[in-house]
Amino acid sequence: MTLDNIIEEIKNAKTIVILTHETPDGDAIGSCLAMKLALKQIGKNADVIIKEVPRIFDFLPQREYIKTSSDIQEYDLAISLDCADFKRMVGNEYFEKAKQTIVIDHHSSNKMYGNINFVNPVSPACCQILIGMFQYFNINIDKELGTCILTGIITDTGGFRYSGVNSDTFEFAAELLEKGVNVSNVYKRVLDTRTKANFELMRKIIDRMEFLEDGKVTFTYITGKDLEEVNAEIGDHEGLVEFSRDIEGVEVSVFIRQRDNEEDVYKVSMRSNDYVNVSDVCLMFGGGGHERAAGAIIQGNIEQVKQKIMKELKKVLK
Repeated sequence: MTLDNIIEEIKNAKTIVILTHETPDGDAIGSCLAMKLALKQIGKNADVIIKEVPRIFDFLPQREYIKTSSDIQEYDLAISLDCADFKRMVGNEYFEKAKQTIVIDHHSSNKMYGNINFVNPVSPACCQILIGMFQYFNINIDKELGTCILTGIITDTGGFRYSGVNSDTFEFAAELLEKGVNVSNVYKRVLDTRTKANFELMRKIIDRMEFLEDGKVTFTYITGKDLEEVNAEIGDHEGLVEFSRDIEGVEVSVFIRQRDNEEDVYKVSMRSNDYVNVSDVCLMFGGGGHERAAGAIIQGNIEQVKQKIMKELKKVLK
């Protein structure tokens, strides 16, 4: 059984590193810190390597122990969390050199790149997978560990709003509440707290927003210059794609941002409501994700990127 194999590899490893994807969200960061806390309970110390952490997640337990790099070149075990593609992993050089590798994820587009792959695309969050795993391992999900897990669940379900939410999600949330996890505080910190820079960026995307295909698609963007003008920090662009999906009649929300001031390279984020599988659309550009939330990297100027995206979206819009 895979879970038995996973715990066996963890127990055999002397050095462990935990990794996740670039531009990490609450599920990625929450999963990594939850795994670190869980391993600590069974006497294992693990390094968490994440190069950029948005400051809204500074409240998470063990946040201060996140590293940007490590002196250890070859770990006994590398654990990838919430990362569908090896190419998107930050610190993948540690994963590549590790003696044993484990991938735990919930993306249907996962490449199954580990020695052991535990992937459940039905789960609305990687953190929800970890709850079942920790229970199987007899890990005590206390207030600290539970806070990390709930952060991931709330982030990836949009506060329990998205279609992937299931009965287990609410049962787990209730259990975490009983453990003393402050659900309302976590919700406020990760979903209801907006930085000034994020607000300024939202004003820009609203001004630029286009309604395409009879209002079924919204398209908007920000550039590297925009980020500089508002003194944006890591994570200040997060959540901008969600806004326009909530507009009446919109099926797909498309938001692009210039990647690290690279000319004519854009990070694409897509969200959909009812029937468009944006993961399939993003796969056409080498990306992927979930049916209703996905992303990709596309080269070209803003107009070229828009045309490339719309060409694929027109094929799937009703």
